[in-house]
Amino acid sequence: MEYFLGIDIGTSNTKAVIFDRAFHVAAKGNSSYALDQPRNGWAEQNPLEWKKAAKNAISQAMREGKIDASDFIGIGMSGQMHGLVMLDAENNVLRPAVLWCDQRSVAECEEMTERIGKNALIATTANPALPGFTASKILWVRKNEPAIYARCSHILLPKDYLRLLLTNRYDTEVSDASGMQLLDVPARQWSAEILERLEICPEWLPKLHESVAITGYVTAEAARYFGLAEGTPVVGGAGDNAAAAIGTGTIKAGRAFTTIGTSGVLLTHTDAPRIDKEGRVHTFCHAVPNAWITMGCTLSAGESLRWFLTKVLKGEISVSQAMREAEASPCGANRLLYFPYLMGERSPILDSYARGMFFGLSGIHTRGDVIRSILEGVSYSLKDCHAVFEHMGIAFSSMKVCGGGAGSKLWRSILANMYNCKVLADDYAENGALGAAILAAVGVGAYSSIDQACSCVGFADAMEQPNSRDVAYYQKGYGLYQKIYQDVKEDYRILSEMTS
Repeated sequence: MEYFLGIDIGTSNTKAVIFDRAFHVAAKGNSSYALDQPRNGWAEQNPLEWKKAAKNAISQAMREGKIDASDFIGIGMSGQMHGLVMLDAENNVLRPAVLWCDQRSVAECEEMTERIGKNALIATTANPALPGFTASKILWVRKNEPAIYARCSHILLPKDYLRLLLTNRYDTEVSDASGMQLLDVPARQWSAEILERLEICPEWLPKLHESVAITGYVTAEAARYFGLAEGTPVVGGAGDNAAAAIGTGTIKAGRAFTTIGTSGVLLTHTDAPRIDKEGRVHTFCHAVPNAWITMGCTLSAGESLRWFLTKVLKGEISVSQAMREAEASPCGANRLLYFPYLMGERSPILDSYARGMFFGLSGIHTRGDVIRSILEGVSYSLKDCHAVFEHMGIAFSSMKVCGGGAGSKLWRSILANMYNCKVLADDYAENGALGAAILAAVGVGAYSSIDQACSCVGFADAMEQPNSRDVAYYQKGYGLYQKIYQDVKEDYRILSEMTS
């Protein structure tokens, strides 16, 4: 029997999911690792942890499914975007990878804007300079770790580091490369002008492909380490959000989805690049050839719930119990608002200094109220992105939801009322890995197009409908949410400068 392997390198774990030719899950494996935060606002991981986790996840999935390595006809990859992996000439990792949620490079973003110009930067890379993106991280290393920078020979993204280990090739694809801020996004090619203005060596960058292209084949050394078959094709794959778009069928105009994972994402497909000139939401190349995505991202979505359950409650209750307690709290959490800015915020406020906050906390509030306020606060931050989409004239009549938060009927219901549209959740728990597998299937010729492959996926959707009472409450709550942020915006910067 023939199978596709989808590998998803996330922020908290790496997943390996095996799909048959009809994209039914045959087996899956999962291996987790830590997020290191050596300083406030920093986020790092050792790329060698991804290597070990991928090996463990692949081995676990193959054992579970009793599947032989020779049965794989294609491998696709998805991964957390923007992370900076720096290698020397011998492919040794020079420093821990600086991740998508790291906020250390604010000064470097200002330098980028000065060197290139805000309007020119947005016109070319489709985004303003942001600390989460890769380019500013490169400049930070050059300024603060010159000895490491001097030894650099290659720059890769997280999933493309695994690709190197599998194929011994330096390759990437357009969807993930879009988040480096070194790509001409409308033209789908590296920007020679941006690289020259920032004085970044073009030879350090990987070769660029479309997401369905075969980028290499599993080497003999990789086959021995990962337990795979030498010569298995490895397809371009996609950044996590573009892969999830494929895995939810968001491959045509008018379709959209929300992901609630570590971060939260609102994303829609467009047939031409739709760029917000104010830079409040992002535009990237889609994994679908000749298509793009427009998306907003809140940095601490599921991370907000994880923080509360692990750091505050010290693991005394499970996620399922937390959701049950939140369900007992009314809409609005008894007038308690949560602002999910634990790592600063990206869309649409672009504020690296913002930090988390509860507003309205009183003696009446229960643990369930606090948990529900976290779910609502994350949803308000996604509504912030939704409002920009509406301003840009981007419309959709329904919303898919995926990621860990999609498993919560309560959270899906909150989103339906925030967006005032029906929300659908399919029964695929691993949309990113599914998207990677679909791209692998198209890349090796098992399907003629992404559209044809997606039409074979049996999506069984659970649906939540908005109700007028909660929609009205959240409209008022959203106005207050926006006002409070504007009221305290300057105070965040003052707080960041305070020392004990």
